[in-house]
Amino acid sequence: MKALRRYIDKIKPQFEKGGRFEKLQSTFDAFETFLFVPNKTTTSGAHIRDAMDMKRTMSVVVIALVPALLFGMWNVGYQHFLSQGEATGFWPTFLFGLVRVLPIVVVSYVTGLAIEFIFAQIRGHEVNEGFLVSGMLIPLVVSPEIPLWMVALATAFAVIIGKEVFGGTGMNIMNPALVARAFLFFAYPQDISGDKVWIADKADAFSGATPLAQAAAGNMDQMPSVLDMFLGLIPGSIGETSTLLILLGGAILLVTGVGSWRIMLSGFAGGYLMGLIFNLWGANTYMEIPAYQHLIMGGFAFGVVFMATDPVSGAQTNRGKLIYGFLIGITAILIRVLNPAYPEGIMLAILFMNIMAPLIDHYVVESNIKRRLRRVKVKAA
Repeated sequence: MKALRRYIDKIKPQFEKGGRFEKLQSTFDAFETFLFVPNKTTTSGAHIRDAMDMKRTMSVVVIALVPALLFGMWNVGYQHFLSQGEATGFWPTFLFGLVRVLPIVVVSYVTGLAIEFIFAQIRGHEVNEGFLVSGMLIPLVVSPEIPLWMVALATAFAVIIGKEVFGGTGMNIMNPALVARAFLFFAYPQDISGDKVWIADKADAFSGATPLAQAAAGNMDQMPSVLDMFLGLIPGSIGETSTLLILLGGAILLVTGVGSWRIMLSGFAGGYLMGLIFNLWGANTYMEIPAYQHLIMGGFAFGVVFMATDPVSGAQTNRGKLIYGFLIGITAILIRVLNPAYPEGIMLAILFMNIMAPLIDHYVVESNIKRRLRRVKVKAA
């Protein structure tokens, strides 16, 4: 590492102002700060001293996503060989999934980072680390069968329309990864929704329907077991099937202080309450599904743990986070059960609440102001 540090220090003047490659200063700075902690020293103004900067925050989230990613790779292979009626060992299963998933991850990062670098160069800004997380989230919320050109197109749309037009990292009003998923869902529904897209190279005689698709069709007798849904041994998006490993990632976020327990807890509570309400209603078989099963079906757990807790697009106040998460849980199950056109309601629920988050915070702050003013008046009296 010392040799690499010396080499970077040697070529650094060429990328600074007046150097041969000064126009590529933002790109060089991005690679340097990725490899080494910045050695900049603050000289004026008020500053917050905290070891948890943006780079460490993004790194923790990526680490929390790794269990779901690795299991997703294995499950892609498992679902493929299961559809073929073949019994294979761990490594052949994992390698099949690795070959299918890794190109999706690579395309996501290459496309997104290239656009980030271009915008940083045009604006003369530093390249932010925000896409380190988005670049991982996008592959985890799509099907293993999705064409790579669609991944590239959706990633470009998410970065440009979902983030850069608002000013870049920290300024976006919606979660970029969900913007990519929504783009695919509405632009190419045949490749992101339906029964046949969730298993890579499946046998024609094997349906491969997800639990959500089975529930929406009323085929309750064909639903997988609760244990299989919790462990993730079901067809689905690459990283959204295993609730167990999603909760493990959520624990990492909570222990490190990166994720919001208020949003996670209220999100699951809202989803569970909406499930109970449908159980009482019981107008069809879908409404009769036990409320707790809604929490382990589809991408609900993944969305609540990794998407809803986005510190940029989510609510900022403590009370606002509770309201924000609770409404996401309620809205997700409401959309899922009442609108068959959108079998996975968590995507639309989070995007809608992303837009409503500033309004929630506004009313929470106004409520706090009024309460304090009343307190002052009581003391004065």
